Amino acid sequence: MRHLKHTGRLGLPYNKRKALLRVLVEALLTREKIRTTETRAAEARRHAEKMITLARDGSQAARRRAFAFLQHKEIVHKLFTEIGPRFAERNGGYLRVVKDGPRMGDGAMMAILEFVDRKIVIEDEESANKKKSRRRRMRDMRRAMQRQR
Repeated sequence: MRHLKHTGRLGLPYNKRKALLRVLVEALLTREKIRTTETRAAEARRHAEKMITLARDGSQAARRRAFAFLQHKEIVHKLFTEIGPRFAERNGGYLRVVKDGPRMGDGAMMAILEFVDRKIVIEDEESANKKKSRRRRMRDMRRAMQRQR
């Protein structure tokens, strides 16, 4: 029986789901911030926090377990030399999921997955206006393409 064995399936078979989560965790560990759907962010958070907990341990066995999941020496090295010591005093809750609103294409709810100790950068008005105008340009371009059909 599968009691208390909840994992998000993400509508994918096991091997594809595992590959997707590996890619998301690798991107998070290299960039320290990723934007994805809410359900993917929640699942990636679970796996990334396990990797950070292994990095806090720092043993050779923990390094091998992390490498078995991540499969990139550079990322495992960064995890154990930079990220693990950074959270040595913290007993969990290394990541946060911030809801970001719907995606333009299909309306899927997006979220930002980032480290808790990461500084939040507030955009100035000028860059916010540039983003708005770019979104408007893209919307107008899509509409023009639809009219041509």
